Amino acid sequence: MKELMLGNAAVARGLYEAGCQVVSSYPGTPSTEITEECAKYDEIYCEWAPNEKVAVEVAFGASLAGKRSLAAMKHVGLNVAADPVFTMSYTGVKGGFVIGVADDPAMHSSQNEQDSRHYAKAAKLPMLEPSDSAESLKFAKLAMELSEKYDTPVLLKMCTRVSHSQSVVETGERVVPEVAPYEKNAQKNVMLPANARKRHPLVEQRMAHLVDFAEKTEINRIEMGSTKLGIITDSTSYQYAKEVMGDDASILKLGMIWPLPEQKIRDFAAKVERLIVIEELDPFIEEHCKMLGLKVEGKSIFPVLGEFSQNLVAEKLGRPVDSGKKLDEPIPERPPVMCPGCPHRGLFHTLAKNKCTVMGDIGCYTLGAAPPLSSIDCCTCMGGSVSSIHGFNKAMGPEGEKKTVAVIGDSTFMHSGMTGLANIAYNQSNSTVIILDNSITGMTGHQQNPTTGYNIKGEPAGKVDLEALCHAMGIRRVVVVDPYDLAACNQAVKEELAAEEPSVIISRRPCILLKSVKPQPALRVSADKCIGCKSCMKIGCPAISFRDGKAVIDHTTCVGCGVCQQLCPVSAIEKPESK
Repeated sequence: MKELMLGNAAVARGLYEAGCQVVSSYPGTPSTEITEECAKYDEIYCEWAPNEKVAVEVAFGASLAGKRSLAAMKHVGLNVAADPVFTMSYTGVKGGFVIGVADDPAMHSSQNEQDSRHYAKAAKLPMLEPSDSAESLKFAKLAMELSEKYDTPVLLKMCTRVSHSQSVVETGERVVPEVAPYEKNAQKNVMLPANARKRHPLVEQRMAHLVDFAEKTEINRIEMGSTKLGIITDSTSYQYAKEVMGDDASILKLGMIWPLPEQKIRDFAAKVERLIVIEELDPFIEEHCKMLGLKVEGKSIFPVLGEFSQNLVAEKLGRPVDSGKKLDEPIPERPPVMCPGCPHRGLFHTLAKNKCTVMGDIGCYTLGAAPPLSSIDCCTCMGGSVSSIHGFNKAMGPEGEKKTVAVIGDSTFMHSGMTGLANIAYNQSNSTVIILDNSITGMTGHQQNPTTGYNIKGEPAGKVDLEALCHAMGIRRVVVVDPYDLAACNQAVKEELAAEEPSVIISRRPCILLKSVKPQPALRVSADKCIGCKSCMKIGCPAISFRDGKAVIDHTTCVGCGVCQQLCPVSAIEKPESK
């Protein structure tokens, strides 16, 4: 059966057909839908893990039991998972074990650009890289087969354009391989130094066998055209090269990106007059070609940053560029903003009002860094805010402690904020941590987490009590506030900053976009009362604008949260029933 399918959905379909039985992941754009789509198949057990390290360990455990498994994550999530992944390369697998990783060139929703191909090389693991949805399905199945055949975890590398574009796939039936009974094997699975030393030679031998596979596999294919130009490429770059050049170039399309073939590349290079590598981000393939002694061009022509496109490839290769239709006037910029009624807005206004130094974290609340709130001073990685405030306050002393806070979301706190808080409690910095509890994992599209009380299917599940957890970790001062109540927020921030011990503020209100949250009627501005002071504009709510010297509230987007009402000095913002 043929159907149009999202790249991530195609991966899930491939896993289903391959007989995958366990999927554990942490949501991260652009990888999230792989797990969400897997959860639609009742035959696959799926879960959201607290973080990527836990996810790969869960999937490895399932593999150890003989079941095919997957852990999916975005590129920065692979950093979190790297510790066990490198050792799992030594232990190998029993049931097929695939690690799905989705890169984000151009950083559409990420804090850095990262080329995950380097992980395959460093960890000595095979990596497959599809260029469309059909290959996403096919490669997911192949990854399981390779994992079991070569006794190795297999990396399946996606990227934003492949993950979030659709193309035609041909679906098949689910086939679950027979599972052999579990057998104890400490020499293979217990990585004490003595055992690890014996496993390393096997890893190197495995890589040699995989190089031989890379030479012969059909997923590394040559498409001969004009021999004046030869292009070696992968992933979406293949699609761009094919669209731009057609038969005016010969192409070596690499579906297995590590280990790379050697003789196949040499043979291809010998057939063409000029050799170019087209690849996004780092010169991974190019450096391999140069190691083989080939004369090749790559990053001397194409950029080492950002996402490629058909037009970029055409421009760099001297081909006609499709300029398309242009508007007579430039389109105004539309930077991302927190939604109307976002529960984080009131808290960030309070922090700005108190001129706090704010250690930020990863989540939709990172938008608090944007004007007019401008309430975040730094942001590095998941959980970084909690650890950073400890170091900042230890360095600054009382000068910093009385005006510095850390902010972190509920899901991010469970991901990697707890250890930072344990450090604060253990090593006693006078730090105030604010957990922004919006009862969901917001930035990646409303996935459940250990604090929500529901699992990936929306069924009741174990629920972590944040207040009890913070107390158990050694924090005596824990206060809960409603971020819609500006007076309560202001009081809590002032009191906890003044305290002479570590403290936690839990800013708790569900995300306004949750289906269970019913918005209030839109507010209105009394033009007669409004004095044009723009106090209501200080919170940056997109429902509020200024027209003819007066504030105006868009009734189609306002959710009646009332935060702006508390800012108006003349009570010009009213409920709809007010006269």
